[in-house]
Amino acid sequence: MQKRGRTCIGSVGQAFLTTHWSLIGEIQSDQDGDRALIGLLLERYWKPVYFYLRRNGHGHAEAEDLTQGFFHEVVLNRELVQRADQTKGRFRTFLLHALKHYVIDERHKRTAGKRIPAHKLVPLDLSDPAALPEAVETSDPRDSYNYGWMASLLDQVLSQVQTRCAEEHLDLHWQLFHDRIVRPSLDNTDPPSLEAMCRKYHIADQKKASNMMITVKRRFKTILWEYVRNTVMTEEETDEELAEIMRLFGKSAQHL
Repeated sequence: MQKRGRTCIGSVGQAFLTTHWSLIGEIQSDQDGDRALIGLLLERYWKPVYFYLRRNGHGHAEAEDLTQGFFHEVVLNRELVQRADQTKGRFRTFLLHALKHYVIDERHKRTAGKRIPAHKLVPLDLSDPAALPEAVETSDPRDSYNYGWMASLLDQVLSQVQTRCAEEHLDLHWQLFHDRIVRPSLDNTDPPSLEAMCRKYHIADQKKASNMMITVKRRFKTILWEYVRNTVMTEEETDEELAEIMRLFGKSAQHL
């Protein structure tokens, strides 16, 4: 799988080609099993699946193999993705439920010596996969899965925000937002002062720097809301997902 730009959380920074549920709909209706759609689904969701498997007792190699196999079954064989039902709630909940059943079924298959041919698997390219985040190493499998889900979602949102800023010639605006909001959140450190930011980027005054970051914050909030709303069924669930995502940002969330 070709690598694309990654944010510091570590997931693929994928442009928003489709929403979560519309992507599933395309796969369900695609009689030719479009591998581009398959690859996109794998890119978006390998992290929560992989994190869950690692915290469920599987080593790196086995977890990577199971992650590939899971998406092979979900997409190529359509045994699981065809059961996806948007009316039944969050896609991440459906995916976790399917993963649990897959692991059980795969254990039986492996015992019987049945393996998916390697040439049929969609390639999975993990970047430094063995180094799990501290939040994953200290949590149970389900919490690790949810952390991976939220981290992947944030990666995609931040990538989209950065892309839009570049298109609108707001690169410095993005850099301010990244340095003062994103980076401290990921590193769990105190954000740099506005005074320090102004000195670093030669900005005339702190008010101007603050307004520049507000411009990016608005884009971030809009894109995040739209993205989350397309993964759930109700406004209430959207608010719950957003609250959970903000917890990942830690103390810097107050600036968002």
